[in-house]
Amino acid sequence: MPSTETVAEPLVSLRDLHLSFGSNPVLKGIDLDVHRGQAVSIIGPSGSGKSTILRCITGLLQPQRGSIRVGTTEVHTLAQESQRIELRKRVGFVFQQYNLFPHLSVLENLVIAPRKVLGRNRAEAEKDARALLAKVRMEHKADAYPGQLSGGQQQRVAIARALAMRPELILFDEVTSALDPETVGEVLTVIRELTEEGMTCVLVTHEMRFAEEISDIVYFTENGVIVEHGSAAQIFQHPTSERTQEFLRHALGDPGRRPRVANDPYLLTNLSRYSLSV
Repeated sequence: MPSTETVAEPLVSLRDLHLSFGSNPVLKGIDLDVHRGQAVSIIGPSGSGKSTILRCITGLLQPQRGSIRVGTTEVHTLAQESQRIELRKRVGFVFQQYNLFPHLSVLENLVIAPRKVLGRNRAEAEKDARALLAKVRMEHKADAYPGQLSGGQQQRVAIARALAMRPELILFDEVTSALDPETVGEVLTVIRELTEEGMTCVLVTHEMRFAEEISDIVYFTENGVIVEHGSAAQIFQHPTSERTQEFLRHALGDPGRRPRVANDPYLLTNLSRYSLSV
C-alpha cells in the first residue's frame, strides 16, 4: 500500500539554471535541492561553476534561464536590490576572503548588521554576538581588530557574523582555501558543529574528507553541469561516473604515479651520477 506521508518541500530548489558571462556559458542546466537540516556539498574541479551556484542562490548573480526558489521566495524574479536584501537576511554567506570591517572590533563586526538591518537594540545584539563568539571559540578576541587575528580566527569571526543574522540557510564558499594548513582544522570544527546541530548548510569545498564526513548529499560538477549526485557514501565510495571516479582519485591523493623504472635517471637518488650546471 503506497505511503500517504508527504515529502517536505526543499528549502532551496534550482531548476534548469543557465548562466553565461558574455559568450562564456558557466552554468548549463543545473538542478539542485537542499532540504532543511541538510548539509550539502558541491565538489568539482576549479572553474566548474560551484561558486557561481552559491551566488545565484543568494541573488548576487542573475541567471539567464531557469528558476531558483529559497523558501517561498522566487529568487530569479527579484528585480530590486531591496528585495535581494530581504533574501540575504535569511541566507548567510561566508566567503573565501573574510570581508570583515577592518576598522571595527570583532564584537562590532557582529553587532552592526543585526542593529542596522534587523533593527535589534544594542543590548540584545551584543548579547547574541558574545554568545556566538563563544560558540566559535573567539570570545577572548571580542575587543581585537581583524588585523590582529590569524586567518583562521578571522574566518571563525566571519562565520559568527553570518550566524548573527539568524539565517535559515548558510552558504560556505571555499572558506578554508586561503588559510594556513594549521588553521584549517579549527574552521572545519566550527562548520562540523553547525551541521551536527541541524543548521542547513551548502558548502563549496576542496576538503574531500571533510565533505565525505559531514555531508548528507554531495553534488559533483564539471563544466557547468551536475555530473552526478547522491549521498556522501554513494559519491565517495561508489561513484557511477568515470569522471567522478577520476576526480576523487586525484583529490584524495592518488593521482596515479609513473611506474618506477630500474636505474631511472629522473629519480633524485640517481642524480649524483650526472653533472648538473645552472
